[in-house]
Amino acid sequence: MPAKNVLLIVVDQWRGLMLPKLGADYLKLPNLDRLCAEGVTFRNHFTQCVPCGPARASLLTGQYLMNHRAVQNTIPLASRFTNLAQELRRGGYDPALVGYTTTTPDPRTTSPNDPRFFVLGDIMEGFHSVGAFENRDAYFGWVEGQGFKLPKNRDDVWLPQGPASAGATAQPAVIPEELSDTAWFTERGLAYLRGRAGKPWFLHLGYYRPHPPFIASAPYNAMYKPEDMPKPVRAASAAEEAKQNALLAYYVNNIKQASFFQDGKALGSEMTEEQIAQMRATYCGLMSEIDDHLGRVFDYLKETGQWDDTLIVFTCDHGEQSGDHHLLGKIGYFDESYRIPMIIRDPGADANATRGTIVEKFTETIDTMPTILEWLDLPVPRQCDGRSLLPFCSSGAPSDWRTEVHYEFDFRDLHYSQPESSLGVPMDKCGLAVVQDENYKYVHFAALPPLFFDLKADPGQFVNRATDPAYAARMGEYAAKMLNWRLGFAERSLTGYRSSPRGLEVRAA
Repeated sequence: MPAKNVLLIVVDQWRGLMLPKLGADYLKLPNLDRLCAEGVTFRNHFTQCVPCGPARASLLTGQYLMNHRAVQNTIPLASRFTNLAQELRRGGYDPALVGYTTTTPDPRTTSPNDPRFFVLGDIMEGFHSVGAFENRDAYFGWVEGQGFKLPKNRDDVWLPQGPASAGATAQPAVIPEELSDTAWFTERGLAYLRGRAGKPWFLHLGYYRPHPPFIASAPYNAMYKPEDMPKPVRAASAAEEAKQNALLAYYVNNIKQASFFQDGKALGSEMTEEQIAQMRATYCGLMSEIDDHLGRVFDYLKETGQWDDTLIVFTCDHGEQSGDHHLLGKIGYFDESYRIPMIIRDPGADANATRGTIVEKFTETIDTMPTILEWLDLPVPRQCDGRSLLPFCSSGAPSDWRTEVHYEFDFRDLHYSQPESSLGVPMDKCGLAVVQDENYKYVHFAALPPLFFDLKADPGQFVNRATDPAYAARMGEYAAKMLNWRLGFAERSLTGYRSSPRGLEVRAA
């Protein structure tokens, strides 16, 4: 039996519809186009939560946020949950990881002096790191080893060259393309693959981009013209946008450009259409850089005869507002933060009939772990809330597939953001949950008024219908959908076990 390999590519902050296959024809992504042509592309694929830490916890445990409860960056993930890496180990794989998972360990299992509590997040238990990016020491050591003199503040390699410029810019980054973080991730991934010498492998190949800072190395900084970028979807003014909801108002009035560009003073909501266009052009350049490097990986798999033994999954942790709704980053409740890319190339002959197709059904990041385990003929733990996507690559959508998506956001105070204090909401009430289908979107807050959007009449989600009597019955229907979801997916790792006069029994779902 031939070796079965898995390449799980996880990029960071890539908006879900930004693929040429899904209509973004202004993008130059020939290698992802190749993957779409040989695989299946999922148009309505959503993460369960934002930002990085919670999203990756859902991706790698197969659980909704309400179950794994690593609700924000820096919040620990309980050690009682299994994850994809640990399940792969049970199946005989040594799961390698390039990149990061932004996981904070369970404080009950280690000391408060553990260095992992002094960073944003570390690597999830079970993975074998072959290119860690958590503290960036390995990357910067490699850069210096190539003869590049690092600035005193190492992160300044991502500043633009030339005279100081504030905000979005077309200037190239200080770091050259051959020493970019994208190049480094690729080198680490290829080094690992070369060392396997024909043995079966699993590789989580992570990339930091197109995560900000939105500064690209030459030539990617000039690959796209701002005038070719789509216009932002936003209200006529930031003040008008902020009227919709208190949480939205907080972010509109508090997100600065500091994490996105060199300038740390101006608000993201103050960006003009021209500035947004430049930001988006650079964002696309960072995507094209990843695509070029993925071409190197794909070519290696083909040259070594592993292309047809390897399941390839391309996905992301979360999206990016990119100026839509006067916002930057991944926050709140808008689709731009939650819709993410998903492409699956199943090399098996059973998948030949579906190659090049687009799936319109709603799929979720919690489906990733069951998909990989099923392809490797490994059991899917009962804790997983998702379902395998492999049927979409062969027989088609199951008749009982979901008709909606659910996602959540926790806005408690962190060291870099304090909406909880600003809004006067108790920490454990700083949550929202969304149920959304092709027609309507219901946003429920634990401590703020709800939102309800008619997506057919208002696809941009500008008009809150929650207080409109004409929508009262419909909103009640979607509130019931959310309650049914929470009841049906409450954490159930052990609820299939039971004792009996015959001893321990295990009941299937």
